[in-house]
Amino acid sequence: MPTRVLKRNDLLYPELSYEIIGCAYEVFNELGSGHPEKYYQRALAIAYKQKNWLVQEQVYFPAKFKEIIIGKNYLDFLIENKVIVEIKKDNYFSKKNIDQVLNYLKVSNLKLAILINFGADGIRFKSIINL
Repeated sequence: MPTRVLKRNDLLYPELSYEIIGCAYEVFNELGSGHPEKYYQRALAIAYKQKNWLVQEQVYFPAKFKEIIIGKNYLDFLIENKVIVEIKKDNYFSKKNIDQVLNYLKVSNLKLAILINFGADGIRFKSIINL
């Protein structure tokens, strides 16, 4: 019986996304649940850097109105200047978290963000695209 290969052409950075999410599973599998968000962030930074990726943490993007800075945005991670990774410690995706990531995509003019929740029973992730 021949093997079928499923290939989607509409995914953004599929290999990178897969590895980013794999790192989150690696972190959760070693640390487990119940830690502060900053511990997961520190562990992810180690995992991402071990991939020899260009990793930027707490990347500043200003919020502007009429070209005047009115606020500050800080992305948890920017990977390879392509993908925003925002992490939370939660069991579900709140509208507030999704809106935050959509805003990050808008102000950065990037195309893909991955929202990762470290919850009591594992991780959940959501890819969010800037159209």
